[in-house]
Amino acid sequence: MARLRTRRSFLRGLGATALAGGVLTGCGPARNPREITFWNFYGPGGQQKRQSDWVVRLAAEWNATHDVKVRVRYVPNKDYKSGPTLQTSFSAGAGPDVFLLSPGDFLRYYNGGALADLTPHLDPGVREDFLPEVLQTRLVDGRVYGLPMEIEPLALYYSEAAFERARLSEGDLPRTWDDLLALAERLTTPDRFGLLLETNPGYYQNFTWYPFLWMAGGEVFTPDQRRSAFAGPAARAALRFWQDSVRRGAAPRRVQGEGGNDSVSNIAHGYCAMQQLGIWGIAEIAEQAPGFRYGVVPLPTPPGGSYTTALGSWAMVANAKGANPEAAAEFVAWALGSSDPACIDRMRRWNTEAKTNLPPRYSVQRAARDRGAFDRGPMRVFAEQVMARARPEPRYPPEVYRAVSDALQACQLDGADPVRAAEAAAEQIDTFLSTYDGAAIQ
Repeated sequence: MARLRTRRSFLRGLGATALAGGVLTGCGPARNPREITFWNFYGPGGQQKRQSDWVVRLAAEWNATHDVKVRVRYVPNKDYKSGPTLQTSFSAGAGPDVFLLSPGDFLRYYNGGALADLTPHLDPGVREDFLPEVLQTRLVDGRVYGLPMEIEPLALYYSEAAFERARLSEGDLPRTWDDLLALAERLTTPDRFGLLLETNPGYYQNFTWYPFLWMAGGEVFTPDQRRSAFAGPAARAALRFWQDSVRRGAAPRRVQGEGGNDSVSNIAHGYCAMQQLGIWGIAEIAEQAPGFRYGVVPLPTPPGGSYTTALGSWAMVANAKGANPEAAAEFVAWALGSSDPACIDRMRRWNTEAKTNLPPRYSVQRAARDRGAFDRGPMRVFAEQVMARARPEPRYPPEVYRAVSDALQACQLDGADPVRAAEAAAEQIDTFLSTYDGAAIQ
């Protein structure tokens, strides 16, 4: 779908207040061009010390060698990812100069003209160093508007202690959806659920559901992206599976802590025996619940389906409407898009020490392998098995995200008929596509 220059879709995504704010007009409070602000949900002072320390060190290294200084602001997960903090700041014309975006929210900000073109600031050959399936959701017309920090595939975690108490072994690990649901029922006790899937509405829940849609052979759009394909049997099957897990009492209606992405509050604390979760759970558990014993396996597949997983990936982006877009873009390129050995090591430390991810650049992957990052344990499972087949998290406009989210919430928690829910979502998507005027949907 070709990119058009109008911005109606962004206004619908942010709400009417954006029209009077600074995203489109550049209005807002006075800003200091000698300072760029970097908003993130890691540090300083975040939940995990290693991640907070990495962010603090990143800013300090930049500030030691540049006249324009970076000021880091920590925004808690719940406010940044699911709350209105970021959107409200842009609506008020006070958005950060540098911030983090997932693919799911990319088009909201790109279509509003809020993302700076990073292409002129990248070292020669750096684009080719990024895995194309990770970079592609940040490209528009061949230009780069965000640099991925990481690759975060989804898998199934299981509690070894829960398996042992139920007299289960590795041979009982689920390979199909039917296996997974039956095993979840067997592992459910009065004090513990057998399986946890995200129940909080948001981009993260959609992201975790897409592999179920894909493995059943479904898509959100037809191949030409001109109509919705959501009303087909695959979407209905994936919606029904998530519904059945709750309806049978094997999965909770409400998750603990910060949501289904929280490994410690859920599986590590015994709230569930199995949890769909990303690779970041390895670092979380190691730092916050080091005595918890667990294993990781690829997501089970439906009858007649083929395995795949979704690749999450937060990216740094620069605000095109900030006080100093050039310095902001330069900072992003310096942090993640340089061929300097210091940048390679910085990204290696982020992906294998501060967090547990798969690096988004070939050079960083080589550096991590040289240090044995994927030689054993869950990291090896992710690198060799979970990544056997994977797709990037889609970038959909807010209207498409909401249609999918509404269908998923209605089926999972409200007992809606998956057939009718899928048809209603498809109708909403088709209505939106008839007037969409933004960048290509991927």
